[in-house]
Amino acid sequence: MTRPGRARKRFGQHFLADESVISRMVSAIHPRSGEQLVEIGPGRGALTEALLDSAAELVAIELDRDLLPLLQKRFRECGNFRVLGGDALNLDYSSLAQPGKPLRIVGNLPYNISTPLIFHLLGFAEGIQDMHFMLQLEVVNRLAARPGNRNWGRLGIMAQYHCQVESLFAVAPDAFSPPPKVRSGVVRLRPHTGSGTNTQRRDRLQTVVRAAFSQRRKTLRNSLRDLVSVQQLQGLGISPSARAETLDLQQFLALSDLLEAHQ
Repeated sequence: MTRPGRARKRFGQHFLADESVISRMVSAIHPRSGEQLVEIGPGRGALTEALLDSAAELVAIELDRDLLPLLQKRFRECGNFRVLGGDALNLDYSSLAQPGKPLRIVGNLPYNISTPLIFHLLGFAEGIQDMHFMLQLEVVNRLAARPGNRNWGRLGIMAQYHCQVESLFAVAPDAFSPPPKVRSGVVRLRPHTGSGTNTQRRDRLQTVVRAAFSQRRKTLRNSLRDLVSVQQLQGLGISPSARAETLDLQQFLALSDLLEAHQ
């Protein structure tokens, strides 16, 4: 039987324990009194405690039911704290929003759910002020990648369609208990105004990007042949012999807009 508060492999838990890293992360978030924070995966509450000192309103989402009573007991004196048991991957984040208070999402995310969770959160970008996450450094690099970089792909393109992405700093494994086998990093995502309103354009972009990167070594002539013609690629000034990682976000948007014209 697992002792309450011990990290569980099946949840991918690595609890943040380094006070200097916690302080640096809180400084980057810069929470203020009256703001609406949502912390995903508070664990034992190390980051939670530092965030609550700001007097911001904080809702914590925790999947591990054994941690819920520990968190409730630790922060029972804090009137600006409440914890919800549940899966962050299935949560309707718009239900947490208050009038005039966009959500500020934070968390030390389990590596095994970070990418699908970010895609889920991007669907609520319209009601989110910003997001600060501790992630596997490889994921941070993919989020913040630029065209021509080997990390440039679907995750970075879709994240940057919705948000301004900023890689903040790297974190060594010994900052966690237990230490993960990889380095971590902190990233900031700030949604662009109106980025979540045109769902049809977003879906078309997803379609194009998914096809373009389905086999990275294929040329666009081959990877996109079911979506656009060689003549259409050339009409946009895109070489049919180019590969997906050489195109920037605006070129992918131009390709996705061709789908609308075709439909």
